[in-house]
Amino acid sequence: MPLQLDRRLLIKAGTFGLGALALPNAAFAFSTATGFTHGVASGEPDTQSVLLWTRFVASSDQMLTAEVSQRADFSRIIGGGSVAATGARDHIAKITVSGLSPGAWYFYRFVAPDGSVSPTGRTRTLPDDAISRFNIAVFSCSNLPFGWFNAYAHANSRNDIDLVMHLGDYLYEYQPGYYPSVSDAVPGRSIQPTREILTLADYRLRYAAYRADADLQRLHQLYPMIAMWDDHEITNDAWRDGAQNHQPESEGDYAARKRIAEQVNREWMPVSDRGPADVPYGQYQIGNLATIIKTESRLTGRDEQPDLGAALKGQADLGAALRNFRDTVWQDPTRQMLGATQEAWLANAFKSSKQSGTKWQVWAQQCVMGSARLPLKSADWIAPDAPDFVKERTSVGLAASKAGLPFNFDAWDGYPAARERALRSAQAAGANLIVLSGDSHNGWAFDLDADGRPAGVEFAGQSVTSPGFEAYAPRANKDDIATALIADNPQLKWVDTSNRGYMTVNLTPEAATSNWHNVTSIRAHSTKLDSTVSHSAAHGRNVIGN
Repeated sequence: MPLQLDRRLLIKAGTFGLGALALPNAAFAFSTATGFTHGVASGEPDTQSVLLWTRFVASSDQMLTAEVSQRADFSRIIGGGSVAATGARDHIAKITVSGLSPGAWYFYRFVAPDGSVSPTGRTRTLPDDAISRFNIAVFSCSNLPFGWFNAYAHANSRNDIDLVMHLGDYLYEYQPGYYPSVSDAVPGRSIQPTREILTLADYRLRYAAYRADADLQRLHQLYPMIAMWDDHEITNDAWRDGAQNHQPESEGDYAARKRIAEQVNREWMPVSDRGPADVPYGQYQIGNLATIIKTESRLTGRDEQPDLGAALKGQADLGAALRNFRDTVWQDPTRQMLGATQEAWLANAFKSSKQSGTKWQVWAQQCVMGSARLPLKSADWIAPDAPDFVKERTSVGLAASKAGLPFNFDAWDGYPAARERALRSAQAAGANLIVLSGDSHNGWAFDLDADGRPAGVEFAGQSVTSPGFEAYAPRANKDDIATALIADNPQLKWVDTSNRGYMTVNLTPEAATSNWHNVTSIRAHSTKLDSTVSHSAAHGRNVIGN
């Protein structure tokens, strides 16, 4: 296959140049570096265009030349252009190259005025015709101090990936020693700055620290990426007007922090520069096989998450308080996850994709959509010496389950009316819906329904490094946890609460198959897999299975 040949040519030409960045203290090498400090990246592919990214640090603004070729030696340049790397944008340069052929792989690089050349990247455009297969690698929740990005490393060793998607939590905002704790952090996986990020300089430095990772750089060099933010690109449990991890009295104006976080995300990620009036959602057409519909559910329209703990605090009659919370706050039909404008856009995206004859409507978004209650058996999973916050969360979760409520109100489970509207719009369009999700750190496969009828399936990915369900119940057997969760949640068809890794979602006209690839460890650098689990949905069924 040409893809295999292209990758071998890159390696043979020595164009990756990332060996030094694998050293334990590599996260700090960028602080005094000049030139092309963070490799290259590409994103937002279309049938005839793709966005290219690099960072070139110099004492003054520099005009770079982007070059695109179908040959690894760049003996024939077929596209590119000039683009500035400016100090005002943290020395980052981005350019969208047009006039390319559909469904084709390309090499690209940047050349500086002093003659220095960036590492060579590889990217591809989207197909515009009938295709029989397309393979998407899906990542989320990459907390660098928790361990090595072995999920990225494994994807880099493959030759069958067409597109990479990152569903958010590309980085984390916390200060070192908080999440993870000092004892849980992996040696050599340090980050900067040494505080929670709040300012423009803080956010830029944290991205620079993450992007110094060799496996993440190589992922960006090998594949075009569709990227979106979740909460940790801003701060934990972010919503439109606030966040759990933002204290205005000590951390200033939330709106200012949100603007900074969005600005730096747009600087450091291979995404288009947009103004305040532009929407952060959109769609990508994969020939006649799929429409990837990307939404934004943190900063645009999301109302504050329901707080069951606060609703129960100080209440003498807990049963009455639970019922009142369930029937008023939780079921409030006015509460929004996407916002009314984006919700209407999503419904139209489902409709137009289906009417065009596209096989699959792939909704890529941040948070788990399937409904999940905490099993009553979970009371036995918590050790007597567990931290108080774990005991408190379990107690609240069990109380919620007894009242018919879910345990995670930061996901779509906290916005049931909004979820119902979205899924009904997919039904109304006759969509063959595949929902892709991240955020939870665990692997899930759900049948999604609305009004008692199938609406689609959900493939939710495990994290790259962030700990999942197992961190709250380390002594419980993972199979017992999965069995109990599936037994108590009718939509749930499969769950893995203990592994880190990534998904590949393989689309054909007949089926959509998700493969959960589990790495052997994140505490040592390796490309080895422990296992792969697969589940499929047949076209036209909107349920998991044949």
